[in-house]
Amino acid sequence: MATKRTLTEAEALEQYRVSFENVGSQTEIATIMAEFGFDETLLTEGKTLLTKTREAFDFNKKEDDETSESYNNFTTTRENLAKTYTLHRKKGKVIFRNEPITLNKLSLSGSLPKAYIKWLEVVKKFYTIASTDTDIQAKLLRLKITTEELNGTIQLITDLESARAEYLREKGESQDSTKAKDKAFGEIDDWMSEFYAVAKIALEDKPQLLESLGKFVRS
Repeated sequence: MATKRTLTEAEALEQYRVSFENVGSQTEIATIMAEFGFDETLLTEGKTLLTKTREAFDFNKKEDDETSESYNNFTTTRENLAKTYTLHRKKGKVIFRNEPITLNKLSLSGSLPKAYIKWLEVVKKFYTIASTDTDIQAKLLRLKITTEELNGTIQLITDLESARAEYLREKGESQDSTKAKDKAFGEIDDWMSEFYAVAKIALEDKPQLLESLGKFVRS
């Protein structure tokens, strides 16, 4: 079982890379390690694991970046919709203050839900009804809420739903790539743990060579 890694993932990747580079470029280390079972065949196995881990690490970073970007797009779109709807809601409450039936019809009565799904349903109901009722449209126009503005906000709702779908997709892909990365690190960490354990034994009398593999040796 691999020893718990104290380095960051990036630091571990660099240490492992240096270890493979130096065991391959320093004949003395290569010869001694081969005598202890770490010949070219076994080292190639370790290098393959390292390459796999590096690729998984880079892919996970890419997926994380895409998730952050899609989340920012989602939150920005939601903020824009919320800002527009808040103003329209205030105007609507003034226009229909003496029309309780219309207030309920447009979901303008009561408090506005904070939970995303319930909030969006209230917002969608307002614009869906307002965009199809000419009488309501005529009254909204008194406070400068035009049909074009209503239709533009409906498009913003569509954009928000698309942005959320994209964010959730990216989030799922990021979680999958994290699992793949963690699995790859588990394999290379285990392999390198044995490699360093053997190296400490094989190079016990040559601490400077051990340090060239990236392992600090206390003097």
